[in-house]
Amino acid sequence: MNVPAIISVSSFIGVMLLIMTERLHLAVAAFFGALILVFTHVMTLQEAVDYISRSHGTLALFFGVMILVRAFEPTKIFEYLATQMVLIAKGSGKLLVLGVIAITTPICAVLPNATTVMLLAPLIPPIAEEIGVDFVPLLILMVFVANSAGLLTLVGDPATFIVGDAVNLSFTDYLSRLSLGGALAVATILVMSPFLFSKIWNRNFTNLDELPHPKINHPRTLTLGIIIIVFVLIFFVIGDSLPIPIKPESVALFGAALALILVQKTKIDTVNNIFRDLDWSTLLFFMSTFVLIGGLEKTGVTSYLSGLLALAIGKNIMLGSIVILFLVGILSSVVPNIPLVVAMVPLLKEYIVNIGLVGSEILSPDFSGNFPPEVLPLFYAMMFGATLGGNGTLVGASSNIVAAGVSEQHGKPISFKTFLQYGLPVMAMQLVVSALYVVIFFLN
Repeated sequence: MNVPAIISVSSFIGVMLLIMTERLHLAVAAFFGALILVFTHVMTLQEAVDYISRSHGTLALFFGVMILVRAFEPTKIFEYLATQMVLIAKGSGKLLVLGVIAITTPICAVLPNATTVMLLAPLIPPIAEEIGVDFVPLLILMVFVANSAGLLTLVGDPATFIVGDAVNLSFTDYLSRLSLGGALAVATILVMSPFLFSKIWNRNFTNLDELPHPKINHPRTLTLGIIIIVFVLIFFVIGDSLPIPIKPESVALFGAALALILVQKTKIDTVNNIFRDLDWSTLLFFMSTFVLIGGLEKTGVTSYLSGLLALAIGKNIMLGSIVILFLVGILSSVVPNIPLVVAMVPLLKEYIVNIGLVGSEILSPDFSGNFPPEVLPLFYAMMFGATLGGNGTLVGASSNIVAAGVSEQHGKPISFKTFLQYGLPVMAMQLVVSALYVVIFFLN
């Protein structure tokens, strides 16, 4: 292995260790690792920017969605939904658990799961304390649902979008092929809830009259905002099938522009406030990760690993899909799934080229053709493993970290062990169900 390859591998592993041990903020760690590659001349700054530009769709999508979410925060719609969730339960712990699932699932199908948890998680502790319920299990439940519901659509989770974009999977293709797998992941949590969250499930609580009853602010603006969001969702579905295709990221940016115009005209907030509150650290983390993986690709590390994969699995796509699903699932329970997926995509592409199932043209960043159906289960398996593996441990997904921070702010830190007691059985069951789904629907 040459010196640039050693530097690339060391930088990537070092960044992962810093993130896992929380020695540095994940964005700072990734940014520092990316700059090491530039300063050691593993790649030039122009090459680093080129690697970032290859994944411009991911950055554009989440930038647009962040603006959409933040723009309508002054309406208090999320506080209203959280309170309604408790009121609809009418004193039943069972209905409260089902309410958390019912509220979180549709939101996470269209918004990034970490963003949804940022919005909803801070509302759970005060409401739970009012009715005398431990809020820690409810936060963990919300995280499980958020991570799982991200599989319902192409844009629900960064991992699904990155992989889908890499194999040119349209929004509608995703709905027809993979959304059922996401529904099964949520259904798995539903089936396990009476056992995992039995203390709340079997509980009847009182004091509902003492709950705060937040009202929706700026209802007219919210109505127009809902129209914008419906517009975005419709074009997510039909955009790729139009005579002139419109990608989901373009739709998200256009929706964000409409939201900013609405906010400015109605004066419910200022544009400066919205831009100030965006999650810039996540965008920086994405960009830096793309550079780190670019270093592995440029120095030949990806090609070397794909060669090992080809030797181990050969042309057995069924075996390869199952191995990748569980391997990526286990890895993403301890390694953030975004850099893991960004690293695995070029590796899998090299692998299917090496075993002769596709031509080398798919390695081009500009390739826009269709992948052979027989190789797609490998990428589907990676989606399920990366997304559901995040439910395994406290550090498995960014939404887990967000919920843990909220819990600590309210005086109850979520320990690694506590999360593991809930997360390990959920992850194991979901990976088994997903493996069966991939085998039955794509490999029979």
